[in-house]
Amino acid sequence: LGGKPFLTPRGELVKAISAAIDSATGVKAEISTTGGTSDGRFIKDICDELVEFGPINASIHKINEHVNVADIETLQQIYFNTLKNILVKS
Repeated sequence: LGGKPFLTPRGELVKAISAAIDSATGVKAEISTTGGTSDGRFIKDICDELVEFGPINASIHKINEHVNVADIETLQQIYFNTLKNILVKS
């Protein structure tokens, strides 16, 4: 068995990354368990909350996988704002 199903509860991390996505892109995050095999299975037992997030592209997990540079810049902004949302409480 390569990986057992898991689901971590929604909490501050989901709120923080959802707000960061909205701030950087104007897109309301869709919380979903669809997708492929999760690498989160390797750390789920040591996390209170687990979120997987990254770029979507046509070459994902294929030879010569690539993303647009602009997507990397947006991701950096989302990751930075997620950390800021978690660490800086108003």
